[in-house]
Amino acid sequence: MRVVIVTESFPPDVNGVAHCALQTARHLVDRGHAPLVVAPAPAPGNRPDASAPCPVVHVPSLPLPGYPQVRVALPSRRLAAALVEHRPDIVHLASPFVLGVRGMAAAARLGIPTVAVYQTDLAGYARTYMGAGEAAAWRRIRSVHSASDLTLAPSSAALTDLETHGVPRVKLWPRGVDTVRFRPDHRDTALRRELAPNGEVIVGYVGRLAPEKHVELLAGACALDGVRVVVVGDGPSQPQLAEALPGAVFLGRRTGDDLARFFASLDVFVHTGPFETFCQTVQEAMASGVPVVAPAIGGPLDLVAHGHTGLLVPPRDADAVRDAVRALAADPALRAEYGAAGRATVEGRTWSAIGDRLITHYENVLAARKTAVPA
Repeated sequence: MRVVIVTESFPPDVNGVAHCALQTARHLVDRGHAPLVVAPAPAPGNRPDASAPCPVVHVPSLPLPGYPQVRVALPSRRLAAALVEHRPDIVHLASPFVLGVRGMAAAARLGIPTVAVYQTDLAGYARTYMGAGEAAAWRRIRSVHSASDLTLAPSSAALTDLETHGVPRVKLWPRGVDTVRFRPDHRDTALRRELAPNGEVIVGYVGRLAPEKHVELLAGACALDGVRVVVVGDGPSQPQLAEALPGAVFLGRRTGDDLARFFASLDVFVHTGPFETFCQTVQEAMASGVPVVAPAIGGPLDLVAHGHTGLLVPPRDADAVRDAVRALAADPALRAEYGAAGRATVEGRTWSAIGDRLITHYENVLAARKTAVPA
């Protein structure tokens, strides 16, 4: 099968869309298919990822105003030319917003079926950054995804949101996790001594430092005796968070085995963002054998079994986050129990298994197209 993956982000970018697109391309190659990736060009000075498993066509891009880590594709003939040259059987649209919309239009002109992967809560972002605009965001989401042969939602909550807002032909496609890279035996005693020299319970957050993530909700945890809050990631909110989280350690962006070592060295993982359609870092923490505190909304509802693998708290409730951290910090046996249960829960959620489900979705779309075409 020949596939073009049109993605709004790709390594060296570090985010959920980029990671999922990379894993999808890898799996297609592993299964003997022929993918091609089309993505915005990285920022000047950021070299494209040499580990890309297939050819990558870069479209000229500009930084998003106020958030330079995000690149927005400019109009370019490279996208349509790539589709014509690669002759795909199907076009995979990863979180279509700007480049993906153009990919959808180009595929329609060429009569190529499309699968659109919903991954970004644009309505939530509109509410965060503009204080309004949710209705307009959903109109755009509905328009884009209704034009696709199939939309794939990463979680039950996302699927319900899409169907409630009138998006047709939606199926569930969750995300995989690298259970070999992220595992409990990467726990590093030396790193723990460095982060918590007085033996504090280490509570960590991993992700973008941006307003929609609400990392400031960890302020109460910072004030707990015997707790050290550690933050991994970068983004526009870092200066404000350094003030809002006194005593927290900011480690910047970490990737690969270094990130896996950090996850496994935590005692508690906390995710604070209320707009997650999935939440990959929760899965990575669980694979690392670490109990999770997360908001009871969106993607985490599918991932965290409250009272079994971690604790779900009301979204945007700083007191609830503090109290959940306090409860876990005070009970090493409970942390161990939740951590072991989390690891057991995700062991079957490999990218290989999830990738095979994606290929089945492709095959179903292609079969439906053949059935719909008169003989």
